[in-house]
Amino acid sequence: MIDIYTIKNQIITLNHRKNDLKRYLDYNSKKSRISEINLELLTPNVWKIQKSIHQLNKEKNLLNIIVDNLNKIEDKLKEINIFIELAEETKDNMLIKDIIIEIKKTEEKIKKLEFYRMFSKKHDNCNCYIDIQSGSGGIEAQDWSKMLLKMYLKWSDKKGFKTEIIEESHGEIIGIKSATVQIFGEYAFGWLRTETGIHRLIRKSPFDSGKRRHTSFSSVFIYPDIEEKVNIEICLSDLRIDVYRASGAGGQHVNRTESAVRITHIPTNLVTQCQNNRSQHKNKEQAMKQMNSKLYELKMQKERKRQKKIEDSKLDISWGNQIRSYILDHSKIKDLRTGIEKYDTQSVLNGNLDDFIEASLISGL
Repeated sequence: MIDIYTIKNQIITLNHRKNDLKRYLDYNSKKSRISEINLELLTPNVWKIQKSIHQLNKEKNLLNIIVDNLNKIEDKLKEINIFIELAEETKDNMLIKDIIIEIKKTEEKIKKLEFYRMFSKKHDNCNCYIDIQSGSGGIEAQDWSKMLLKMYLKWSDKKGFKTEIIEESHGEIIGIKSATVQIFGEYAFGWLRTETGIHRLIRKSPFDSGKRRHTSFSSVFIYPDIEEKVNIEICLSDLRIDVYRASGAGGQHVNRTESAVRITHIPTNLVTQCQNNRSQHKNKEQAMKQMNSKLYELKMQKERKRQKKIEDSKLDISWGNQIRSYILDHSKIKDLRTGIEKYDTQSVLNGNLDDFIEASLISGL
């Protein structure tokens, strides 16, 4: 018979981990806040303001990720204890095997929740934007930027996140010069914030008739989609607003009229662009929203002293500033901050980034 005492010790350990989680994740406060939100949603006045309902439901859903899962884990551990007592009385080995399977499933759920402890920073629970900018390397870099765009879109799809391409500036021959993608999902910014940096590609170029090795660079910048108003003062005289014809798909209207908008914040040289709406006014509004979020994220980086100052965020997209190297002809991808290496390069480029992301979050980057 399988050692029942070992199983009991496993349950005791899981209960300790569950209780630690309730404390770390502030379970009681979250549960109380859900009750408050439910009461607010019952008041007649709240239904007059659609935005207020949206914000309350969003907050409630985020809180329920923690509260509901902890409740289910607690109920499952109680259920397992009952079955352990039954297995002891009946000496039923098949029941014990079923219990072991349930213990493994419950431990996986606890591990998943333990990872949510990494999302403790302000705005980790927000949607976010990804800015991709091709750097040194010409056509190679533009192709590489397109590969990165596809990688993050595939990663988002695997996570069940929704995406919208806000702006995409195509290369002269192939790839992209730049792109901005909005990511919608629970803790989207928390998951992606450590992806900010320079991504270096080394490969035998498909565009070189001599099949020589080329090195290309692209920068990735992640910033939260901040819905609430934040204390960021933007002086209109610091902005340069350009309108241009959208380069992507969108029908005759998009190609004929200058509906796309590019906003440059002159003191920092930060740029936001939007071309996915037919209305110039809507594109300008979206680009301003992105600029507000981008400036706020840079402000937070300064205050946390974890990221470099704003001038450093505009470093040359070239040697020495990369966070990850993708060495395709050697079938190796290495994160230069955490030391994590992967040898299935195609898998990573198909969006399997979690090992890199989780390691960087755990290390506190």
